[in-house]
Amino acid sequence: MGHAKSNDPNVFLLPDLGEGLAEAELIKWRVTVGQFVGELEVLAEMETDKALVEVTSPRSGTIAELHGEPGEVIKVGAPLVVYGGAGAASKKAAATSETKPASKPEPKADNKPARPADNGQKAQGNLMDHVPEPTERTEDAGTVVGDMSGGLAGMSAAPGKALATPAVRRLAKDLGIDIDSVTGSGIGGRVLEKDVRSSGAASVKAAASPAPYSQPAAAPRSAATTSTAPASRPSSPAPAARVAIPDGEDSIRIPFRGVRRVIANRLRESMNQAVHFTVMDEADVSALDSLRKRLAGASGEKVSFLPFVCSAMCRVLGDSRFRALNATVDEKPGDAAYEASIVQHRSVHLGIATDTDSGLMVPVIRDADRLGVLEIGRAINAIAEGARSRTIAREQLSGSTFTISNVGSHAGRFATPVINYPEAGIIAVGRAREGMVVSKGTFRVGLLLPLSLACDHRVVDGATAALALAEVIQLLQNPEQLLTPARG
Repeated sequence: MGHAKSNDPNVFLLPDLGEGLAEAELIKWRVTVGQFVGELEVLAEMETDKALVEVTSPRSGTIAELHGEPGEVIKVGAPLVVYGGAGAASKKAAATSETKPASKPEPKADNKPARPADNGQKAQGNLMDHVPEPTERTEDAGTVVGDMSGGLAGMSAAPGKALATPAVRRLAKDLGIDIDSVTGSGIGGRVLEKDVRSSGAASVKAAASPAPYSQPAAAPRSAATTSTAPASRPSSPAPAARVAIPDGEDSIRIPFRGVRRVIANRLRESMNQAVHFTVMDEADVSALDSLRKRLAGASGEKVSFLPFVCSAMCRVLGDSRFRALNATVDEKPGDAAYEASIVQHRSVHLGIATDTDSGLMVPVIRDADRLGVLEIGRAINAIAEGARSRTIAREQLSGSTFTISNVGSHAGRFATPVINYPEAGIIAVGRAREGMVVSKGTFRVGLLLPLSLACDHRVVDGATAALALAEVIQLLQNPEQLLTPARG
């Protein structure tokens, strides 16, 4: 989507809060008409398809108008906030200067004024129109910096002080880490998000993300930024399922909004496009249960069956015989001129269906086939916590090539899971139970794990799906090989 721009410098238009989002729901205003706000001060809390976002002010000024009421869906590019004229801002600045002693500007790394951080996109509305175009992109942080001769955009540092963006400083504060003691790995020694989290993992284990896999670094705070720590995240609206029916009323009407609307739309799209079929079976995980308990005892970590299922699926999806399952469908429904195609993937990016108070989310473990069982388990815990606390990065909610749903964590044995379209397959893991295992004329009591593999029949043949599920079961029943990564 193109960036909308207002002809009036005092009108701030709602920017694109993600990649090509068309709208967002206003959850809560954090400012009032007549209030003076500073640059990057939070204006409102918005909800996109699966993320809560804080929209921040692109400039200092007095709020003249607020467009929208909580619960209202606002289109990207529509007016969000109108500021008072330049005179109002000047008067406020003058009043402030009369009541507060002038503070000495913090020295910059190059003795030049620092420029506001950019998020890698051109400004929307009147956002930072004065900022020159960035000339260099850093690969390690995913952020954009200006000409190195002019200093690092949006960052400043006094002698003995860390060089970092406001977002990274805020993260360090939320995690209780002294950012000046963190060694920066970025250009010019700047401190990156990963440096803060690594420092936290070394000193305060509970404060840092335990995920060993690479996560997209947070962009510097600009006109719209997603919270990165629970202490500063927006408050989540009450889940529709938990809204109480008022006394004296027999029913209540709840609009399809926010996450619930996105879920409904995606499920309908999946049912309309994919041709679902499901194959089911059970694996004897008696040996796996024993291995799981030994591994938990040796590592001191809680280990469930799910990471083993993930590891088994990674091996099957990477097998050339079953690569049709590690695929997505590229099509444009309703466009007869567009040639649809099947895209098979080498890497396995696992979507982990996660139940949250706001609805079902599917955060992604990228390159899961390069992780061992313990690493997968940690990654599952990290992304699930991020999804439930609404602090997960938007980039981690898309890009999966296959999805796993652990329905057994609640109840139930078999399921008919809905494919996470445009993927070609999903497997549901049921609740393990004791049952009779018959082998070569003998029987014993074993632990049985129900599995339900659903595929898009347009992409995956029935025999391929059945053989793939049989291979998963074989791996789970001989689990030692699952401890190491499927792909080096």
